[in-house]
Order: sequence, then structure tokens, then C-alpha cells
Amino acid sequence: MSLKKISKLTGASVATVSRVLNNPRYQCQDREMTERIRQAARDLNYVPDQNARSLKLGAEGRNRESFVIDVLLSRFHTIEEDPFFSEVFRCVETECHHQGCAVGRILNVPDIRSSVVKKERARAEGLLILGKCSSELVEELLRRYRGVIAIDRNPLEYRMDEIVCNGAKAAGKAVEYLLELGHTRIAYVGDCNMEMRYTGYYECLLSYKLPLTYDYVVSTSQTREEGYRAFDRLAGLSEPPTAVFCANDVTALGFLQAMKDRNGRRRRDVYRPAVVSIDDIEEASRITPMLTTVHIPKEDMAHLAILTLRDRLEGGHRECLRLELPCHLMVRESAGMYRRS
Repeated sequence: MSLKKISKLTGASVATVSRVLNNPRYQCQDREMTERIRQAARDLNYVPDQNARSLKLGAEGRNRESFVIDVLLSRFHTIEEDPFFSEVFRCVETECHHQGCAVGRILNVPDIRSSVVKKERARAEGLLILGKCSSELVEELLRRYRGVIAIDRNPLEYRMDEIVCNGAKAAGKAVEYLLELGHTRIAYVGDCNMEMRYTGYYECLLSYKLPLTYDYVVSTSQTREEGYRAFDRLAGLSEPPTAVFCANDVTALGFLQAMKDRNGRRRRDVYRPAVVSIDDIEEASRITPMLTTVHIPKEDMAHLAILTLRDRLEGGHRECLRLELPCHLMVRESAGMYRRS
């Protein structure tokens, strides 16, 4: 499969096709063109030319087998629903091209269950899971694929390879920074059901001998809309928090938008708590105010996931591996915002 064929199908130049497929952050001026190129590569099961790969990788890359890798969206139906995993997926696509693999089907949980009922066989050799997955489903996937690996913010501790960041540690970094700024009334907005980021939040408070105030805990499914609504709930308290830790950037973006909308209407009673979150999606540094957030190394996670999955498929390792990557705080404008007048 050549870049020329994708170029012909999409109307983009060969150089543009190459830049899109080899750089997960590259965007054409026409955003729709970027997606058309990526979609064409998926539809054609694009794998870089073996001769070109051998020039880059030498003799080692010349005779390596090309694998097809399916991607499972474990918590949502389409890749566009979650900006964090959408960015991870772009990195995965790029890494597959670098490693001579093809991205196969993009599946969700109903797709998998339907194929199980129909007794369909998986056409791909490997599977990459984005996000949380039940242990029962994992066992089914391990029967269907030769190799399975998961990328998530939390360890799953199942019988498969994992590339993770520790959500509790990421939450601890965020909350500790707010404590260092002098905040003691810190709210949590996010999922509270077996969620390590919530665990990291309250454990950090307890380590500083601060009580967990339940009025400051807003349980959500971590969407932009629920982040927006969470602002009104916290702002309406008799003693609202001076800082808010959102479990992901999408929730924080909704919260910040509500803050902007509400404070624009009631100038006599301005409420602007400091806001910190987790993920560092691309939009976090483009909004006003820019979002202080804990950076999750998406490109490294994708790189290590495809390398590890390829090694599994080639018989390079048998034991289940868990690689935990570090995260770090990106200090921006939103953490220095508290104002109540």
C-alpha cells in the first residue's frame, strides 16, 4: 500500500498524507482533510512500504511480519466522544505505521458482544483496549486475539499487558499543588465509583489532616455538560470551595465555561475558584484561561503499547507486563483564579 493511493483517494498531496500519518499532532488547515486521510488509511489497512521501512530500520525491519491490530473503545461508542482517548488513538495510528502494523477495526463493547453471539472470528492478530474493561470481557477477548494490551490511566490488573499512568498519583499531584497554593477547601468533580482519581483526591486531603467535605464532592460521568452543571452546584453553597479538582480535562472545560458564562451575568457576585484537572488534552492550552492540568504522556503510552503488543505477537514475552509511566503537572492560568466578592 502506497501513500500515492491515499493521496489519490483524498485529493491531498503525498507530502501532506505522509505528514498526517507520521505525526499525530499534525493538522491540515482543513481539519476534515486530516480525518479523510486517516480514515482512508484505516479503510485500506495501510502499512508503510516494506522497502522504505527497511531503509529506516535496517536488516531488522526488512523481514518483520506485519500485524493487523483492532482497537476497542471500552467506555464509549465512537472515538470522537472522548478527546483524551481520541488523541491517544491518533498516536496509536502513527505508531502502528512506524512499526509496520495496520489499524484494523475500531470496535465498541456492543460490537464485541454481537460478534460473540454470531460466533465471528477476529480477523486481526492483536487488540488494543482504550480505557477500562470488565474482567469477563477481557477473558473473552483473550480467547479471540493472539495478543491483547490496554492503555488507561488506572491499572486493570487483569491477565493481559498494560500501559498505564497511576490515576491516584496524578490526582495527588493536582491536589498537592492546590494545597501548596494555600487552599484548604478543595472540591472534587468526577466519577466516584471505584475511581483512582477520587481515591487520590481524598487520600491527599487526609494526608494533610483535612476532612473530606461531602458537599464538595460532585459525582459525574466526566462529561463537559456535567462539568458545566457542577459549577452551579458548588457556587450555590453557603461556603463554596476556593479550588476545584476535576477528574479529567473535559469536565474542567465545562466547569470553566460555566464560570465564564455565570460571572459575565452577575458582576456583583463573582466566583472564580482555582481549577486543576488531569489529561493535558490539546484544548487545555488553547482556551482562556489556559487549564492547569496533569500531563499524561499519550505518545509514549502509544509507542510502548504497540512495541509491547508486537513483541507479544512475535513470541518475545509470555508473562503479562505492566508499564507505568510518570505524569507531571502543567501549571497554567486556571490555578490562580480564586476570587469571591
